[in-house]
Order: sequence, then C-alpha cells, then structure tokens
Amino acid sequence: MPIPDKKYYTAEEFFKMFPESNSERYELYEGEVVAMVSPNIIHQRISGEVFFALKSYIRSQNGKCQVFTAPTDVALGKDTVVIPDIFIACDPDKFDKQKYNGAPDFIIEITSTNKDDDFNRKLSLYQNAGVREYWIISPQDQKTLVYFFEKSNFPNIYTFDTPVPVEIYNRNLTITISELL
Repeated sequence: MPIPDKKYYTAEEFFKMFPESNSERYELYEGEVVAMVSPNIIHQRISGEVFFALKSYIRSQNGKCQVFTAPTDVALGKDTVVIPDIFIACDPDKFDKQKYNGAPDFIIEITSTNKDDDFNRKLSLYQNAGVREYWIISPQDQKTLVYFFEKSNFPNIYTFDTPVPVEIYNRNLTITISELL
C-alpha cells in the first residue's frame, strides 16, 4: 500500500490506514509514517532466542509481566506507533485488542538496515515516552548497548561474549548473546 502524500498522521489515522490484517509493516514516528523492511536471519535468530530467555525467566519467577515480539504495535502517544523487536509490558490494563498503549518497561531493538532509527530516533522516542530499559543489539558490531533511563542517559556497552544484566529484574537475569547463536 503506498503511503499517502499527507505529512502528519495521528495514531488513530495510522491504525485506520494500516489495519491489523495488512501484511506490510509501518511505524509512526511523531506523525511521520516510516516503512519497515523484513529482518534478516541473524536478526530473527537473536530475536527468537532472547525472547525465549526472557519468557523462560518471567515464567520461572511467576512474573506478571509479559514479553512480546514483532509485529506487535505499541502506541507511545497520539502520533507515535512503533513495532519493537521485543518488549516487556508489566501493566495489563494498557492492552487493547490490537496494541499496547503507553511505554513498555523494557524494549529491545536488533539493528539491521534501520540502524540510525534504533540509535537515534527510537532512542529519543523511548526515553521521552518513559521506557525504563532499552537495549540495542548490533549484530554488525557484535555489541549490545543498554540504556537504563532510571539511572543514566548513557549506555553500558557489552560485547556479545559478555553477560548482559537485565536491569528491570535487578540484574538477576543475564543474557550472553554469543551463547544464543
């Protein structure tokens, strides 16, 4: 579906333009519609394994939070809708039939061709929306940047061989990306 010429959209207009049955994927960044590309195999491998590690941990702890993978919509505001690669949401009241409304507690983006969006635009969007923890996993650089906005605006940087602590779980869970590949 081609994107209409209009320059600014609300989340409400966005969801009318791109119903849930649409196979094409788009996000809305502060009113601007952005097309997404299909992820590559390494991206999908990392996404699946990290999702499994998070889901297994939450289940083992009888946690109330839920973990989701793309393509699950997250409406961060009246003009911003994103599709994080992985997110953890701990407030079940923020779900409707189609999306999560508000900032998840934890978001992971795995970089591919949209690297600039993950490192710049989404970083700003997630921080301003109130996301507590944001990971950027970069297969190209073999590094994971972890922002825990409750403590600092600067990331901790981990190589794929280093265990990465999940801050929202008080560092009781760690994930070593190289062990998942």
